Amino acid sequence: KHRAWLQRQLPPTERRRGRLSIGKADTMRSLARCKVLQRACAPLAAPAHAVAPVALNRRPFAAQAETAVVGKVSQVIGAVVDVQFESALPPILNALEVEGFEHRLVLEVAQHLGENMVRTIAMDGTDGLTRGQKVLDTGAPIKVPVGE
Repeated sequence: KHRAWLQRQLPPTERRRGRLSIGKADTMRSLARCKVLQRACAPLAAPAHAVAPVALNRRPFAAQAETAVVGKVSQVIGAVVDVQFESALPPILNALEVEGFEHRLVLEVAQHLGENMVRTIAMDGTDGLTRGQKVLDTGAPIKVPVGE
């Protein structure tokens, strides 16, 4: 019964090579070798009490605000804005906000340039944007309200 299930879970290349043997020890070794089975059986292997609830892993909003990644404008070429960060770079597609600008200017991270620099695309006009202005990482992609 278990052998048949294990056989179905193996990728076709493993089935052809005859990796699944008759003995229990060989079956367990085959199970350990097959990454597909390891991924499929991982949720079953962990006991229910060992999984922590998701709500306990979340940080409060105030803690997130304290650790906000701050950068500064390094170069402006039309709608393309390069931003330099002191610490970790924000992930690609994250939204950044320029502080102290005439209106709310949102930048989207498009590329990591290296040397703590990211290339972004401005979602509005960059007229009046100067080097050295502070930029905050929102920690999330651009969000747009939809519906009524």
